[in-house]
Amino acid sequence: MRSRLKLTYLAAAMIFAIATVVTGCAGDPLPSASAQEGSPLQDPQELVSHNGLLRAQIVVAREQVDVAGRKLWAFTYNGHYMPPTLRIRPGDRLELAWENRLDKEYTNLHVHGLHVSPSGNADNVFIHIHPGQTFHYSYQFPDNLAPGTYWYHSYAHPVSAPQVAGGMSGVIIVDGLNQYLPPDLRDITEHVIALKDFQVEGDAVKTKDLHISAATNRTVNGQLNPTITIRPGEVQLWRLANISANIYYNVHLQGQQFQVIAHDANPVNRIWAADSLLLAAGARFDVLVRGGPPGSTQLQTLPYSTGPAGNQFPQATLATVVSDGPPTRPVALPTTFAPTEDLSRATVAARRTVVFSETDNPDRYYINGKQFDPNRVDIQSKLNTVEEWTVRNDSNEEHSFHVHVNDFQLMSINGRPHDGHGWQDTASVPAEGQIVIRMAFTDYTGKTVLHCHILNHEDLGMMAVLEIVK
Repeated sequence: MRSRLKLTYLAAAMIFAIATVVTGCAGDPLPSASAQEGSPLQDPQELVSHNGLLRAQIVVAREQVDVAGRKLWAFTYNGHYMPPTLRIRPGDRLELAWENRLDKEYTNLHVHGLHVSPSGNADNVFIHIHPGQTFHYSYQFPDNLAPGTYWYHSYAHPVSAPQVAGGMSGVIIVDGLNQYLPPDLRDITEHVIALKDFQVEGDAVKTKDLHISAATNRTVNGQLNPTITIRPGEVQLWRLANISANIYYNVHLQGQQFQVIAHDANPVNRIWAADSLLLAAGARFDVLVRGGPPGSTQLQTLPYSTGPAGNQFPQATLATVVSDGPPTRPVALPTTFAPTEDLSRATVAARRTVVFSETDNPDRYYINGKQFDPNRVDIQSKLNTVEEWTVRNDSNEEHSFHVHVNDFQLMSINGRPHDGHGWQDTASVPAEGQIVIRMAFTDYTGKTVLHCHILNHEDLGMMAVLEIVK
């Protein structure tokens, strides 16, 4: 049984709230003994499509809400720091009426990772919804939309980092992963594990002058160190999603391995095991987890460095996992999983080099030596072709490469062949290193973007315009 509260679009209109930017300097962590620490994990409420349609009204405003056991002013969707999960199926239609009630800032919406049109009223990141305006988003998803975990967030350049850091992010689930599981695993408990961090400035979530390495509060579904229960031997589906603005997570479950069934909402062709999973900014993994012997263990993020010029992320406990109750009957996990398309032998129509670089004093970030200009097309690609891109990082820190509309196959990292057993939409580019990807442009034309998903970097110029033409 799925352990979450379901809401249908018939029950009530979905109301979202987004705060105005709060000024401030250094961020302060919450006390370690938060009243909410150790409480049971709460999966986000859900808005679920019915008969091929999910319709919701979204209102943008500033609200004071409970954030990890403390009342703070935050950017909220539907009056919550951790907003509802949007749950759809391939071929569905999503209709969102997005009303901006901010005092001064424009905002908009990006459905991260979804293969959908970038034009008109769909995933058009060039839209500006100004205070007092309502915009009607309309997405028609293809029948072959890949199942898995996606997310949604503000894409209001150049304030995407403060808006997402303030709370503007939530999860999207496309159903269908269970079709690839054996019958005994098709109705297992699943949990959203949305990784979201915040800094505190007085009585508000900090949104201005964000320092990526500053002390921060890492939450799961907006909770500090919640408790996740599982029976010994039980298999659960966890949807790990980094929906923070800037930071990385190196996720590890003490004493257990993750069995990866999807990466960035792309089902894998072979399930693979990992002791830890690096979730660069924007990345997701759908994993199977088996309950260990009775007792408690920790879901952690391990120490991670993004390079000499980057950030040093310390170890932290994300959640406590308690194995308790009668053991379940052992179920063998599958090895093969879903069919995938391999681009290694595809005809390559064009080869390109995309260079990430940066300067300091002042901080500026570039793609191919240029800062973002929404009125300039940087790359033009043809529909129904495959291209190979070398993404080179000339800086001394990692960057989280992301491209909209079409996912890609990661071919190599620093010259070493890579087999990710499927496609992805986000990849970390090593400091002073490079990756090679292949990408098939299918179904949709129009202008979209590629960028670093460390949103501080994107806001300061590390984004380029991609136009897909017939």
